[in-house]
Amino acid sequence: MEKTKVAIVGLGTIGTGVARLLLDHGDRTARHAGRTLWLEAVVDRDVTRPRNVDLPDGLLSDDLARITQNREIKVVVELIGGLEPARTIVLELLRNGKDIVTANKALLAEHGAELFDTARELGRSIAFEASVAGGIPIITNISQCLSANQILSLRGILNGTSNFIVTKMEEGMEYQAAVSAAQRMGFAEANPAMDVDGTDAAQKLAILAHLAFGARVHWKDIPRQGIDTLNPADLRYARELGGYRIKLLAVAQLIDGVLELHVAPTLIRKGLPLAEVRDAYNAISVVGDAVGPVFFHGLGAGQMPTASAVVADMIDTAVGRTALTFKTLELWSRRGAQVAIRDHAHLQGRFYLRFTVEDHPGVMARIAGVLGAHDVSIASMIQREPDSDSDGTAVPLVIMTHMTTEGATRAAVEEIDRLPCVLRDSVRMRVLD
Repeated sequence: MEKTKVAIVGLGTIGTGVARLLLDHGDRTARHAGRTLWLEAVVDRDVTRPRNVDLPDGLLSDDLARITQNREIKVVVELIGGLEPARTIVLELLRNGKDIVTANKALLAEHGAELFDTARELGRSIAFEASVAGGIPIITNISQCLSANQILSLRGILNGTSNFIVTKMEEGMEYQAAVSAAQRMGFAEANPAMDVDGTDAAQKLAILAHLAFGARVHWKDIPRQGIDTLNPADLRYARELGGYRIKLLAVAQLIDGVLELHVAPTLIRKGLPLAEVRDAYNAISVVGDAVGPVFFHGLGAGQMPTASAVVADMIDTAVGRTALTFKTLELWSRRGAQVAIRDHAHLQGRFYLRFTVEDHPGVMARIAGVLGAHDVSIASMIQREPDSDSDGTAVPLVIMTHMTTEGATRAAVEEIDRLPCVLRDSVRMRVLD
């Protein structure tokens, strides 16, 4: 059977999974590819650490030239992560005639235009299914399977670490204990900041928005809020207010030809598929104008789910499918943006508001007055007895609004927070019914 020689740069968790699939299940990949994907070289800066894969002698080294200077190697998997040296290495591999497969969403979100322009100029391709949602084939579905549609909306739980942490907090675990549990299980890095502050989800959303809508938006320009300040009290109130769960939700929605983008903790009504996504799972709800709503659910991270997507991309690249779609899609090309981005202040929706206020007459009237002055209408309210950790004067006040705008609620909450009767900074979250 014909061989296509391949290589891996970066033998961490995902790289080890890819190597295992290639070495242990070569018959499977050969059946789908019509050729053997022959692992010719593996490069990693640390060649001494133990790994859960039995590599043939001489396969592993720290010398990138073993790949760049080997003309027989056609497909290279980049699994270093981060921006540098990943960017420099990918450019060098492209210039040496290699097609690239990557799971590096940060690299694509930051340097996609440069890398894709270089690949096009050199007649090479870049495949990146594993960069978003791990083992869920969302990239292929949006860019190919749903290509007859105008995508109308994407709503996704794109970060399994955050979803795991919130799930554990719903079960009664404190935030830091939930983070530690995620680290023990391999879902979170030693420094989980990019997961819990919304950065990871924003990077993935920027990629999906580009694929689905032709948006040209830097991930840093997507309004984002993470779960790192999420209070367990809000999880409890969400349940009481008609049955909601809080999820870190990434949204891209086309309304009247203008695209809204944001990442934030959101109250999602129980019974909706996104509300039922638990632990380290990811999910994306997509609405197309022809197909209607479709839903993708699966493990968004982890060694083997991500390795599954990487090897699928390797097969597509080896048989030539990636090259065809790469030319046709013109991703991250020099063409201008195909859609305008909506001013975040104009985004419409319902909102959850929580205030900590003094327990005396007139406070509710003052808060309602400020909300009314900003055209924010109250749909429902919960007021509780004084907090157990207060001196008996502070009470929580929870409000659900009718439809309003991001800008109106933000301005109203900022004004309310300046009232003398408001004792702490308030909480404001979007609601998805």
